[in-house]
Amino acid sequence: MHIAEKKIEVRYAETDQMGVVYHANYIIWMELGRTQLIKDLGFNYAEMEADGIISPVLDIQATYKKPVRYGETVTVKTWIESYDGLRVTYGYEIVADTGDLSVTGTSVHVCVKKDSFRPISIKRLYPEWHEAYEKNKKQG
Repeated sequence: MHIAEKKIEVRYAETDQMGVVYHANYIIWMELGRTQLIKDLGFNYAEMEADGIISPVLDIQATYKKPVRYGETVTVKTWIESYDGLRVTYGYEIVADTGDLSVTGTSVHVCVKKDSFRPISIKRLYPEWHEAYEKNKKQG
């Protein structure tokens, strides 16, 4: 199982009135982690989108454990939690530079045709992605 790592320096604009990272920003960071994972595996979302295929979020979950503040650096760790040829569940951990676990989460995605939102078979249309996801998904 491959775990991608993406470093993020917390910007002031990402914090709320309490001086901690506003909760919705963690979801954005998960997207950055997912993009890094796909890049690490040798692929690119933009190429898939050029083919008229998009990958919407079906479900997303985040559990907040410890706040992150302006000026800190975090690492978003991302992996393929599960994959069945149609749906992909990504797992996430956001770890502060202190080593403290700040957020855990998952997001579920399916690839669909952009014009109709009909699901496609990744295995059939993108066999290289399928093989990489099978090889790199979390094992049992």
